[in-house]
Amino acid sequence: MFTSENGHEPSDRITLRFLAAPADVTAHGDSVPAGRVLEWIDKAAYACAVGWARTYCVTAYVGNVHFTRSIRPGALVQVHARIVYTGRTSMHLLVTVEASDVRDRDYSSAMHCMLVFVAVDEDGSPIAVQPWTPSSATDSELQQLVADRIEPRRAIQRAMAAQEYSNAGTTPQTVFRFLAAPADANWGGKAHGGTVMRWIDEAAYACAASWSSARAVAVYSGGIQFYAPIVIGHIVEVRARLIHTTTRSMHISVSVSSGAPGQPLTITTRSMTVFVDVLPTETAANVEPLPLSSTEDRRLSEHAEELVRLRQTMPALPASVTH
Repeated sequence: MFTSENGHEPSDRITLRFLAAPADVTAHGDSVPAGRVLEWIDKAAYACAVGWARTYCVTAYVGNVHFTRSIRPGALVQVHARIVYTGRTSMHLLVTVEASDVRDRDYSSAMHCMLVFVAVDEDGSPIAVQPWTPSSATDSELQQLVADRIEPRRAIQRAMAAQEYSNAGTTPQTVFRFLAAPADANWGGKAHGGTVMRWIDEAAYACAASWSSARAVAVYSGGIQFYAPIVIGHIVEVRARLIHTTTRSMHISVSVSSGAPGQPLTITTRSMTVFVDVLPTETAANVEPLPLSSTEDRRLSEHAEELVRLRQTMPALPASVTH
């Protein structure tokens, strides 16, 4: 539900509150998977963007998703979304997720990220949105930080789009293929952006778990670029490939392609996700090094390292708005 202290939510921000249900958790039943959390943030950001633009909006980009703690089944969850920057047709939103025991309401941060939505008309063409103006010192700081992050984000997008994935790669990969079902549809009749992100997380998890163990969890997801919508009834292919490992992490590139049955598939979404293998002590286990047997393997491993360096050039968001 939508809530605020005075019952009237400001048009540039919104909060969703709900309980994490048993159906939301992993196969182990002990926490909510990253894909479900990504669905929550997309829904909150969508509601906020539409409230500001007063028209239908589509997810264009999701970046720097940092998962800082797990969410347990039965937890009370708050998802805060707020406008922090506007372009001519775009809205940049900061989304934070908090969770608490339902009895004590002592919330702590579980994740935060930035999303970009674009306002569109009935034909799906981008339309102008009203400019957002900061109303506090924190707002002004966030607006400047987001402006400073635009070029690094574009550099990440260019780096990801420039990579080629072919049969010359020998590292492990997982491929899901299915039809986009009516239950996946958003309010515009296409597959919901949050649902696409859940598919990405599920394929990435399967790939990570095949290399480490079933206790693999996502700690970071970024560079999620949406190029085109997925039509209900079309074939969807989600392809996850492990391209780089460190002592305790697995970097997995995921692409989503779609098309009408019998027609060629085209890429609709790209993403990079980082997983760790969690021990029963809740510490990260050592990861087996990934053999790099081909030229493509080595190039993609270097690409993962390049993305880490590019992310480090982004100005950090203040802890006051992410914790």
